[in-house]
Order: sequence, then structure tokens, then C-alpha cells
Amino acid sequence: MTKTLSKYLIDFLEYLEIEKNRSQQTVRNYDFYLKRFIGWFGDKSPKKLEAENVRQYRLWLNRLADAHGDSLRKNTQNYHLIALRSFLKYLAKRDVRTLAAEKIELMKMPDREVSFLEGSDLNRLLEAPLANKIQDTNNETQTTGDAVLIKYRDKAILEMLFSTGLRVSELVGLKKDKVNLEKEEFTIMGKGRKSRVVFLSEQARYWLKKYLETRQDMNQYLFVSHDKRSGKTLEQPLTPRSVQRLVQKYARAAGITKPVTPHTLRHSYATDLLQNGADIRSVQTMLGHSSITTTQIYTHITDKELKNIYKKFHGKQRGNS
Repeated sequence: MTKTLSKYLIDFLEYLEIEKNRSQQTVRNYDFYLKRFIGWFGDKSPKKLEAENVRQYRLWLNRLADAHGDSLRKNTQNYHLIALRSFLKYLAKRDVRTLAAEKIELMKMPDREVSFLEGSDLNRLLEAPLANKIQDTNNETQTTGDAVLIKYRDKAILEMLFSTGLRVSELVGLKKDKVNLEKEEFTIMGKGRKSRVVFLSEQARYWLKKYLETRQDMNQYLFVSHDKRSGKTLEQPLTPRSVQRLVQKYARAAGITKPVTPHTLRHSYATDLLQNGADIRSVQTMLGHSSITTTQIYTHITDKELKNIYKKFHGKQRGNS
């Protein structure tokens, strides 16, 4: 009996987890993207797949609306195609007859814009949790004690994001036993199961210590929701979405009009390092980028510094003509 795509998918996901050592989140993402494709195409034999099917699938993705009625972003559409291409490469390696992975081209994406904060905008954002009367958007019902705890937590989160350059997924996955406050550094497991060392600023250490000393729960996660609504008997670890809402809330409170996300603080971290003299290879390591190409989105910063050096030092021995 001919094996269908869904049968091969099970093998492929196990291959990603065991042989390629991909993270559980990556495996879940590939599972979602490929099941969406199989749901659209049908659970057929791999040999039935042709280039025209992929073209039609791309059209379908481009017209697909999410739960909010918005079209899928171009990079999200590309994630679907990347997953399909990886799946086809896997099948080809196992001599399964199907469409060549090289037939699938990704959409051309515009150059990424790096949005970052500096100066007074950055300072106002980092200080925003300590201000009074900020409207709660995470729906956390607060007693007086909870309000203080949430203030300390949110301040610690913002300082941590700027101090370490962590991705939001890395931040919410942190457990208390992984962060030793007696040291100024700890190891994080990032994308592709690659570990790297990140460093804590004095401010991040101070506010993290205050937050943990104020907590009375036994939850193992570093940052949890202090939600006392009915039915919530135990603190739950924060989700990436809740941290995104938290950052947006404080950006509005700080009077920052442009969009601000946790990744904005990651960009701000990298920008701050480069503006203060760090070389791009070191920043690559600290961000956990596997390729220098990814880090080169920050070349606008180094280019600006080079221009300043040029103006300061070039042609000083020549007189005006």
C-alpha cells in the first residue's frame, strides 16, 4: 500500500527531533505548517505533488485570513513554504518520489527595518512600571500586594530584555534555578538548541532580586502571572503574548508613539553594544545568531559610526581650495 504524506510526516517530525536536534517549538511549528498543507492538498501520495499544486497553494496562503480577519504576513507565508521544502528534501533523501524541493521558491522579502529605542525614549520605557496609574491590559486582578509584585516583575522583565537581548520565547522559558543572581551571567538555550552566555546588568539583577524576594509561590518559572481571578489557583508562567502586551502597555504609558515589542528591546540591546564600540562578531555571539548575515541588519549603525570617523579623520592635512 502506498504511503501518504501524513504517514511520512510522522517520520519527518521524529527525524527533526532526534537527528536534527530541533527544539520542541520548531517541531510543533513544522507539524502545524505541514498539516495545513496536507489539509489543503489532501492526504495523497508524495508523487502526486506537482509544481502547479505549489503555485495554487501559494495563492491560497496569500488569500488566507487569520482569526482576526487579517491576511497572513509574507514572512509567515514563507514559513509554510520553508517547512514544505524541508519536508520534500527529507523525502528525496529517502528516495521517495516527489516534487524537487528546489522547485519551491520563497517570496522576496523587503530588507528588515531595525526598530530600536535609545536615549530618553528607552529610559522612559524602562522606568514606566514604577509609575502610578497604568491601566492593566493583562487582565490581572490586583490586590495591593499583587500590584507591588507585578510592578517589580514588569520592571525586572524590561530590564532583563534590554540587559540580555533575550528573545521573548527565551525569556518566558526561563526557570528560577537557571539564573544565579550572585553571578552576572547565565546560560540560555536558544534557537536550534544552541546555548550562549548572556549578562545581567546591575539594574536587571536588582529588580529581579526584589521580584523573587517578594514572591511567595513555588512555581519554578522565573516570570509568572499573578492573576487572582476565580479559577486561577496557581501562578502560571507568562506567555510570549502576555509579555508583548506588557511591553506595549508600558510603551504607551511612556508616550512612545511608534510600535514597540519585546524584539524592539533586543534590537536596542544590539544597537547599544555597537554604538559603544562592540564588534559585530561579538554581537552575533551575544544575540545567538548562527550566521553573521542575520546580524548584518545592524550595519546601518556601524555605517553611521564609520561616517563619523571619516568626517573626523579624513583629509585633515588638505587645505580648502
